[in-house]
Amino acid sequence: MCHLGAEIKGPERVIPRSIFLSILGIAALYLLLNWSVGTVIPWQEVQTWQAGAGDKSQFIISVFMERLYGPAAAQAATALVLLVAFASLFAVLLGYSRIPYAAAADGEFLPVFGKLHPTKQFPYVSLLLLGGVGFVFSLLFRLGEVISAILAMRILVQFVGQAVGLVLLRRRRGTASLPFKMPLYPLPVIVVILVWLTVFVGIAPAEVSWGGVHFKLYFQLAAVGMMALGSIAFLLWSRRAGKWPFQRATS
Repeated sequence: MCHLGAEIKGPERVIPRSIFLSILGIAALYLLLNWSVGTVIPWQEVQTWQAGAGDKSQFIISVFMERLYGPAAAQAATALVLLVAFASLFAVLLGYSRIPYAAAADGEFLPVFGKLHPTKQFPYVSLLLLGGVGFVFSLLFRLGEVISAILAMRILVQFVGQAVGLVLLRRRRGTASLPFKMPLYPLPVIVVILVWLTVFVGIAPAEVSWGGVHFKLYFQLAAVGMMALGSIAFLLWSRRAGKWPFQRATS
């Protein structure tokens, strides 16, 4: 809902409702899921799996269904989990492709990302580029490493970035035109920034072997490096287009 906020009618009413309803709904589903699994597979057994080789807890739903209904049900449950995971990735990819598109449509990013499909009206250039980059990363790194890299980047760009952006927005434009209110401001912003930076620092490095060279990959440095590359690309484009911070003064 937040990714597609520009296409929602009455966003000041719909977005907060969707956020709170989603939190409550997902929390209830997770509690019911864990309760259901716990009645069949004791947590002590799961702890034993995690301590040994071949962590079966990664396939806990499949084991859960197998014990209740047999191998066929376990295979069906595994297929459903994969289907849901694919649908989730598809939705996230579709949502994130709108971010470069929205920036380009506002004239704040490379114009090529502002192109829409001639018949389906979706930002196909942004979608194809993000999908291609994701595909390459899936071949070069393991899933856990990709998740850590995505988390590190999202913490800086999205979670901490949007918190800082909110403060700057309120300072520049005031609160009269803002459709949302934040109780106890700025305390929630400060707490969010501190919590996410703590998570960011705590992301463990990965042992990488590349061309016979072994080294530790620190995702924090990789995230900062990617942001630096993006900033350089933005500044070069801004200078060529004569936009901020190279905007020429008008008399």
